[in-house]
Amino acid sequence: MRVIGKFEVEVDIAGGGDVFHEIFSTRPHHISTMSPSNIHGCDVHEGDFGKPGSVIFWEYTLDGQKCVAKEVIEVIDEENQLVRFKIVDGDLLKEFKSFTLTVHVLPRGDLTGVKWIAEFEKIDNNMPYPTKLLDFCIAVTKDIETHHLNEAKTE
Repeated sequence: MRVIGKFEVEVDIAGGGDVFHEIFSTRPHHISTMSPSNIHGCDVHEGDFGKPGSVIFWEYTLDGQKCVAKEVIEVIDEENQLVRFKIVDGDLLKEFKSFTLTVHVLPRGDLTGVKWIAEFEKIDNNMPYPTKLLDFCIAVTKDIETHHLNEAKTE
């Protein structure tokens, strides 16, 4: 029996969703300076940042463990402020047969919603669901928000 799933979490942030979308669509290599306890590196292995089809390599810490992920940028939708990454190699694929992560920015006046969507197929039905990864995404979102709010204060 296979188990496929889709988990979503939405985080409200203060400030501009345009900047948040831009970071994930064209400048993900800057995230390590905004969330250094979570993201340790982000390099492009094929193609260019901001281009669908490009391959990005991440180094990060999840639940106290150093991890890596190689992702293909599947979609960058500027109009809807959405970026989708497909994991093609790395630690997550030890637990999941397939894993796709989407970040979608939802403008709402004074606040901005950041929706993370994890779509996956588990290798083993007894393995846990990716709730720790969504907690990680929330932490990175809050770190990016804090970074930009602090930058705004110094301007």
